[in-house]
Amino acid sequence: MSLMAADQTWAAEAACSQVDPDSLFVRGAAQRQVRQVCFSCPVRLNCLADALDSETSFGVWGGLTERERRALLRRYPDETDWYTRLMSSDDPIAQDLRAGRVPRLGLR
Repeated sequence: MSLMAADQTWAAEAACSQVDPDSLFVRGAAQRQVRQVCFSCPVRLNCLADALDSETSFGVWGGLTERERRALLRRYPDETDWYTRLMSSDDPIAQDLRAGRVPRLGLR
């Protein structure tokens, strides 16, 4: 687990820190609506990296739904430091995420 993911002090700055947590753990299409909160969040990539490092299964984290995160984990099964990948990789997926866009992950 990366140092950034292990240190969760970023959570206090999250846009959702004052939102009812139950509203973030919805199912299906409602997840796409919930993630809009994430795209205004200053610590969105920290949140996403933490969720990917810990393989969090439920809810919207860092702007990605459960299904999107599973697809990302399948694409990079050997990744051990998601924060570094998200912040510095030239990969088009990381670039999209840094730019505040939902990446095309080829979900099926």
